[in-house]
Amino acid sequence: MENEFSHKTSSDLEEMNEKLRKDVIHSLEPHGARPVSDLSDMTEGERVKWLFWNLHENLDEVRKMEPTLVGHVMSTQLTVCDGQSMWTDKKDMEKRLELNCNWQLLLTYSTYQNERSYEIGEGWVNLCIGDQPPKHPTLQENQKGYLDADHSLYPNQLFLNGWISEGLWQEIKPQLYSPSPASRTDILLLDNFMFPVKKGFDFVTGPAGAIGVTNAEFRAFSHPTDRRMTRRGEPRQRT
Repeated sequence: MENEFSHKTSSDLEEMNEKLRKDVIHSLEPHGARPVSDLSDMTEGERVKWLFWNLHENLDEVRKMEPTLVGHVMSTQLTVCDGQSMWTDKKDMEKRLELNCNWQLLLTYSTYQNERSYEIGEGWVNLCIGDQPPKHPTLQENQKGYLDADHSLYPNQLFLNGWISEGLWQEIKPQLYSPSPASRTDILLLDNFMFPVKKGFDFVTGPAGAIGVTNAEFRAFSHPTDRRMTRRGEPRQRT
Protein backbone atom coordinates (compact mmCIF):
# COMPACT_ATOMS: atom_id res chain seq x y z
CA MET A 1 0.00 0.00 0.00
CA GLU A 2 2.83 2.39 0.94
CA ASN A 3 4.63 1.70 -2.35
CA GLU A 4 1.44 2.34 -4.32
CA PHE A 5 0.90 5.62 -2.51
CA SER A 6 4.50 6.65 -3.11
CA HIS A 7 4.25 5.78 -6.82
CA LYS A 8 0.96 7.67 -7.15
CA THR A 9 2.41 10.72 -5.43
CA SER A 10 5.45 10.63 -7.71
CA SER A 11 3.24 10.31 -10.80
CA ASP A 12 1.03 13.17 -9.67
CA LEU A 13 4.09 15.36 -9.11
CA GLU A 14 5.46 14.50 -12.55
CA GLU A 15 2.12 15.33 -14.13
CA MET A 16 1.90 18.64 -12.28
CA ASN A 17 5.46 19.60 -13.27
CA GLU A 18 4.75 18.78 -16.91
CA LYS A 19 1.60 20.91 -16.84
CA LEU A 20 3.56 23.84 -15.37
CA ARG A 21 6.26 23.38 -18.01
CA LYS A 22 3.72 23.35 -20.82
CA ASP A 23 2.12 26.52 -19.48
CA VAL A 24 5.49 28.30 -19.45
CA ILE A 25 6.48 27.07 -22.90
CA HIS A 26 3.06 27.90 -24.35
CA SER A 27 3.49 31.51 -23.25
CA LEU A 28 6.78 31.65 -25.19
CA GLU A 29 5.42 30.08 -28.39
CA PRO A 30 4.50 33.31 -30.25
CA HIS A 31 8.19 34.25 -30.23
CA GLY A 32 9.71 30.78 -30.24
CA ALA A 33 7.87 29.65 -33.37
CA ARG A 34 9.21 32.59 -35.38
CA PRO A 35 11.89 31.75 -37.99
CA VAL A 36 15.54 32.24 -37.12
CA SER A 37 15.72 35.01 -39.73
CA ASP A 38 13.58 37.17 -37.39
CA LEU A 39 16.18 37.16 -34.61
CA SER A 40 17.84 40.33 -35.88
CA ASP A 41 14.57 42.23 -35.50
CA MET A 42 13.69 40.88 -32.06
CA THR A 43 14.35 42.55 -28.73
CA GLU A 44 16.79 40.92 -26.31
CA GLY A 45 13.92 39.51 -24.22
CA GLU A 46 12.22 38.08 -27.31
CA ARG A 47 15.44 36.29 -28.27
CA VAL A 48 15.54 34.66 -24.84
CA LYS A 49 11.95 33.46 -25.37
CA TRP A 50 12.91 32.15 -28.81
CA LEU A 51 15.86 30.22 -27.39
CA PHE A 52 13.98 28.66 -24.45
CA TRP A 53 11.03 27.59 -26.61
CA ASN A 54 13.26 26.03 -29.26
CA LEU A 55 15.43 24.16 -26.76
CA HIS A 56 12.24 22.65 -25.31
CA GLU A 57 10.13 22.11 -28.42
CA ASN A 58 12.54 22.11 -31.36
CA LEU A 59 15.73 20.67 -29.88
CA ASP A 60 16.93 18.58 -32.84
CA GLU A 61 16.61 21.47 -35.29
CA VAL A 62 18.13 24.14 -33.07
CA ARG A 63 21.04 21.76 -32.27
CA LYS A 64 22.08 22.00 -35.94
CA MET A 65 22.94 25.67 -35.37
CA GLU A 66 25.25 24.77 -32.46
CA PRO A 67 23.76 27.36 -30.07
CA THR A 68 26.24 28.70 -27.55
CA LEU A 69 25.49 31.09 -24.72
CA VAL A 70 28.38 33.37 -23.82
CA GLY A 71 28.29 35.36 -20.60
CA HIS A 72 30.82 38.21 -20.58
CA VAL A 73 31.62 38.72 -16.88
CA MET A 74 31.17 42.37 -15.92
CA SER A 75 31.54 42.14 -12.14
CA THR A 76 31.92 39.52 -9.43
CA GLN A 77 30.92 39.04 -5.82
CA LEU A 78 32.19 36.30 -3.51
CA THR A 79 30.13 35.51 -0.41
CA VAL A 80 31.61 33.40 2.39
CA CYS A 81 29.39 32.28 5.27
CA ASP A 82 30.84 30.56 8.33
CA GLY A 83 27.92 29.12 10.26
CA GLN A 84 24.82 27.01 9.86
CA SER A 85 23.62 26.63 6.30
CA MET A 86 20.10 27.74 5.53
CA TRP A 87 19.73 24.62 3.38
CA THR A 88 21.06 21.95 5.77
CA ASP A 89 21.44 21.36 9.50
CA LYS A 90 25.21 21.30 9.22
CA LYS A 91 27.39 24.06 10.57
CA ASP A 92 29.87 24.59 7.80
CA MET A 93 31.54 27.23 5.66
CA GLU A 94 29.69 28.17 2.47
CA LYS A 95 31.13 29.93 -0.56
CA ARG A 96 29.01 31.46 -3.28
CA LEU A 97 30.18 33.25 -6.41
CA GLU A 98 27.90 35.74 -8.16
CA LEU A 99 28.81 36.94 -11.64
CA ASN A 100 27.06 39.81 -13.38
CA CYS A 101 27.14 39.01 -17.10
CA ASN A 102 26.26 40.41 -20.48
CA TRP A 103 24.86 37.45 -22.40
CA GLN A 104 25.15 36.69 -26.10
CA LEU A 105 23.68 33.88 -28.19
CA LEU A 106 25.94 32.48 -30.92
CA LEU A 107 24.39 30.56 -33.80
CA THR A 108 26.17 28.86 -36.71
CA TYR A 109 24.46 29.05 -40.08
CA SER A 110 25.59 25.96 -41.98
CA THR A 111 24.30 27.27 -45.33
CA TYR A 112 26.70 30.19 -45.21
CA GLN A 113 29.30 28.58 -42.92
CA ASN A 114 29.37 31.64 -40.67
CA GLU A 115 28.49 32.49 -37.09
CA ARG A 116 26.16 35.23 -35.89
CA SER A 117 25.92 36.70 -32.41
CA TYR A 118 22.78 38.16 -30.84
CA GLU A 119 22.68 40.23 -27.65
CA ILE A 120 20.26 38.82 -25.08
CA GLY A 121 20.80 41.22 -22.21
CA GLU A 122 22.19 41.15 -18.72
CA GLY A 123 21.85 38.46 -16.12
CA TRP A 124 23.43 36.74 -13.15
CA VAL A 125 25.35 33.52 -12.59
CA ASN A 126 25.01 32.22 -9.01
CA LEU A 127 27.42 29.39 -8.25
CA CYS A 128 28.06 27.42 -5.07
CA ILE A 129 31.73 26.56 -4.58
CA GLY A 130 32.57 23.20 -3.02
CA ASP A 131 33.98 19.72 -3.46
CA GLN A 132 30.54 18.19 -4.07
CA PRO A 133 27.15 19.32 -5.39
CA PRO A 134 25.27 21.56 -2.92
CA LYS A 135 21.93 20.73 -1.31
CA HIS A 136 20.51 23.78 -3.03
CA PRO A 137 19.91 24.15 -5.89
CA THR A 138 18.87 20.51 -6.26
CA LEU A 139 20.75 19.00 -9.19
CA GLN A 140 21.02 15.56 -10.74
CA GLU A 141 24.29 13.61 -10.84
CA ASN A 142 26.75 15.27 -13.26
CA GLN A 143 24.53 18.34 -13.60
CA LYS A 144 26.26 21.67 -13.03
CA GLY A 145 23.27 24.01 -13.01
CA TYR A 146 20.21 25.31 -14.81
CA LEU A 147 19.07 28.43 -16.57
CA ASP A 148 16.16 29.69 -14.50
CA ALA A 149 12.86 30.18 -16.31
CA ASP A 150 10.89 31.09 -13.21
CA HIS A 151 11.99 34.57 -12.18
CA SER A 152 10.09 37.83 -11.82
CA LEU A 153 12.25 39.32 -14.59
CA TYR A 154 12.13 36.24 -16.85
CA PRO A 155 12.52 36.08 -19.71
CA ASN A 156 14.15 39.49 -20.07
CA GLN A 157 17.27 38.36 -18.23
CA LEU A 158 19.14 35.08 -17.87
CA PHE A 159 19.90 33.54 -14.48
CA LEU A 160 22.20 30.54 -14.18
CA ASN A 161 22.13 28.69 -10.85
CA GLY A 162 24.60 25.90 -10.15
CA TRP A 163 27.95 24.94 -8.68
CA ILE A 164 31.67 24.65 -9.41
CA SER A 165 34.39 22.77 -7.59
CA GLU A 166 36.85 24.39 -5.23
CA GLY A 167 39.63 23.42 -7.66
CA LEU A 168 38.00 25.25 -10.57
CA TRP A 169 37.44 28.31 -8.39
CA GLN A 170 41.16 28.42 -7.56
CA GLU A 171 41.96 28.22 -11.29
CA ILE A 172 39.67 31.04 -12.43
CA LYS A 173 40.07 33.35 -9.41
CA PRO A 174 43.27 35.04 -10.67
CA GLN A 175 41.62 35.80 -14.03
CA LEU A 176 38.43 37.18 -12.48
CA TYR A 177 40.37 39.52 -10.22
CA SER A 178 43.15 40.42 -12.64
CA PRO A 179 44.24 44.10 -12.37
CA SER A 180 44.90 44.25 -16.11
CA PRO A 181 42.34 46.48 -17.89
CA ALA A 182 42.71 44.32 -21.02
CA SER A 183 41.71 41.06 -19.32
CA ARG A 184 38.33 39.48 -19.87
CA THR A 185 36.61 36.34 -18.63
CA ASP A 186 33.65 34.64 -20.29
CA ILE A 187 31.50 31.73 -19.20
CA LEU A 188 30.37 29.50 -22.08
CA LEU A 189 27.43 27.12 -22.28
CA LEU A 190 27.88 25.07 -25.45
CA ASP A 191 25.05 23.39 -27.34
CA ASN A 192 25.84 19.93 -25.99
CA PHE A 193 25.79 21.26 -22.41
CA MET A 194 22.14 22.43 -22.49
CA PHE A 195 19.03 20.23 -22.20
CA PRO A 196 15.36 21.03 -21.56
CA VAL A 197 14.00 20.14 -18.13
CA LYS A 198 11.14 17.93 -19.27
CA LYS A 199 9.92 14.35 -19.34
CA GLY A 200 12.52 12.09 -20.93
CA PHE A 201 15.46 14.21 -19.80
CA ASP A 202 15.75 12.87 -16.28
CA PHE A 203 19.49 13.67 -16.06
CA VAL A 204 18.73 17.39 -15.55
CA THR A 205 16.38 19.11 -13.14
CA GLY A 206 15.20 22.63 -12.33
CA PRO A 207 12.09 24.86 -12.28
CA ALA A 208 9.33 24.41 -14.84
CA GLY A 209 10.56 25.47 -18.26
CA ALA A 210 14.22 25.61 -17.21
CA ILE A 211 17.24 24.55 -19.25
CA GLY A 212 19.55 22.06 -17.52
CA VAL A 213 23.30 22.60 -17.84
CA THR A 214 25.70 19.66 -17.64
CA ASN A 215 28.94 21.62 -17.96
CA ALA A 216 30.28 25.16 -18.12
CA GLU A 217 33.52 26.53 -19.51
CA PHE A 218 35.42 29.57 -18.32
CA ARG A 219 37.67 31.31 -20.84
CA ALA A 220 40.07 34.08 -19.97
CA PHE A 221 41.43 36.53 -22.56
CA SER A 222 44.30 38.93 -21.99
CA HIS A 223 43.48 40.92 -25.14
CA PRO A 224 39.71 40.84 -25.68
CA THR A 225 39.86 42.74 -28.98
CA ASP A 226 41.96 39.96 -30.51
CA ARG A 227 40.09 37.02 -29.07
CA ARG A 228 38.80 34.28 -31.35
CA MET A 229 36.10 31.79 -30.51
CA THR A 230 37.01 28.15 -31.17
CA ARG A 231 34.13 25.99 -32.27
CA ARG A 232 33.68 22.27 -31.77
CA GLY A 233 33.65 20.19 -34.92
CA GLU A 234 31.34 17.58 -33.49
CA PRO A 235 29.01 17.89 -30.47
CA ARG A 236 30.14 15.80 -27.51
CA GLN A 237 27.86 12.86 -26.89
CA ARG A 238 26.29 12.46 -23.45
CA THR A 239 27.39 9.28 -21.75
